[in-house]
Amino acid sequence: MEFQRQYEEARALAEARLGTFFSGGGLEEAMRYSLLAGGKRIRPILTMKFCEAAGGTMEDALDFGCGVEMLHTYSLIHDDLPCMDDDDLRRGRPTNHKVFGECVATLAGDALQAAAFRTVLSAGEARRSPIRALAAGILAEAAGESGMCGGQYLDTLGDGQPHTLEELKDINGQKTGALLRAACQMGVAAAMSGVEVDASWDAWMDAAGEYAENLGLAFQIRDDILDATSTAQELGKPIGSDAANQKTTYVTLLGVTACEEKVRFYTERAKSALSQTGWAGNPDFLLELADRLAVRDH
Repeated sequence: MEFQRQYEEARALAEARLGTFFSGGGLEEAMRYSLLAGGKRIRPILTMKFCEAAGGTMEDALDFGCGVEMLHTYSLIHDDLPCMDDDDLRRGRPTNHKVFGECVATLAGDALQAAAFRTVLSAGEARRSPIRALAAGILAEAAGESGMCGGQYLDTLGDGQPHTLEELKDINGQKTGALLRAACQMGVAAAMSGVEVDASWDAWMDAAGEYAENLGLAFQIRDDILDATSTAQELGKPIGSDAANQKTTYVTLLGVTACEEKVRFYTERAKSALSQTGWAGNPDFLLELADRLAVRDH
């Protein structure tokens, strides 16, 4: 009950803040359509809760988390385009390009990426300027050629070609894990403003990165399981697109039972990462979040 209360509190905070962006028509309407389409808001919640674990408040990290969510939404819009996954449904609704057309959808994604950095770089008080720059750098690293874009490139390049388990881990580590890592580490960065930074912060950054890396692997493997075992109605998006595109997944390599074991393995590694150092705040929410994501059904 306590976990659910905290989760809903953090999610509501993120939803309310996201709802204040892009109130105009035209391109802003297309941006808002996807940004406010719902979802679990895992990334901004991670940002806010890592800020709490590092001794800050959720409000300290709110705009950083919203920036991460904007970047995530841009990636979803582009992933759904006909030149990528060519999906018609996202979160139970028609994808952006199905509503607004491919050109507008592409521009909406581009604009959301720019807005993500604007939101991070304008967050908080003037005294936070060095922290904003640090957070923007973390986000840029997650978005570029060594992060999401690089992972998508490798994934698209290999359509129809078999991958080894290590190759698949590399692809998903960039596509999924990079932005999760940014969300977690930006939360630690948000707590730095106005406090003396010592060796503890490096340990917290490292722990946040390791937690995110393993959480991302567990998350992606769970996604592959759901794609193989669930229904489009349950997930709110098409299933079987990976099989249709002849993409290698964890399920095609390992089977469902072994994948379930991998999810548990990486979840435990994620939790262990948080136990390697003392925190200024309480990381218990993050520990339970990892457990909850490991058994999610959508």
